[in-house]
Amino acid sequence: MKILFLGDVVGNLGMKMIEQYLPILKRDYKPQLTIVNGENATSFGRGINKKVYKGIMNAGADVITLGNHAWNNEEIFEFIDDTKKLVRPLNFPGQDTPGNGYTIININGKKVAVINLQGRIFMDPIDDPFRMVNDLVDDLKSQVDSIFVDFHAETTSEKQVMAMYLDGKISALVGTHTHVQTNDNRILKNGTAFLTDAGMCGPIDGVLGMKYNNIIHRFLTQRPTRFEVEENGNGIVSGCIIDINNDTGKAKSINTIMISPDHPYQG
Repeated sequence: MKILFLGDVVGNLGMKMIEQYLPILKRDYKPQLTIVNGENATSFGRGINKKVYKGIMNAGADVITLGNHAWNNEEIFEFIDDTKKLVRPLNFPGQDTPGNGYTIININGKKVAVINLQGRIFMDPIDDPFRMVNDLVDDLKSQVDSIFVDFHAETTSEKQVMAMYLDGKISALVGTHTHVQTNDNRILKNGTAFLTDAGMCGPIDGVLGMKYNNIIHRFLTQRPTRFEVEENGNGIVSGCIIDINNDTGKAKSINTIMISPDHPYQG
């Protein structure tokens, strides 16, 4: 089974890149499951709304994962409970948290669980992702054939530790949130595919998708500045393609995908 995963979609330019390239990537890689992180996909780069959700789904996503900006657009509360295809972090605190932290997709008789987690280092306070995902994976192992985790976290160490903690228990763990693709795609010793960060889909001529002048000003003055999504310039598409053994649920390969002016798509 092949899983195509694309990193954080940022703003209008990110949506344009998804609409342009996701159908092409699906045509060429022929994944059975396509997952996109959409937590920065609105025009102002925070959260998701129904229009954006539908846009990503119409472009070819089967599941959309979120992250720390999940609740930044109040419109999400109007539709997140009505779809199993939009997954927010499992470890958001509270007993009545809207939406779901995971979903199960049936693909040609094989069941795949897609889990969204959020880290705690340099992030807002949140419940323990290690304990919560361990309990969930134990519950799911008799129900599904493979498990994919999008771990939305700030530090490389937390992502790596989580992958090693779950090695052999899940098929793949891919990090999101930092918007810069890492070069450490590998299969861990017990068969779990891992990539510290998938990168982003959005403006490459800014800083993590934001206009760079405001951010330069902040570094020079140490005064608060407003982050604004870059609307112009070049775009980038970052992600990975993972091949999973249908019989064992273990990963066979994980390869990165990057489309940018320096890495034009070759097909």
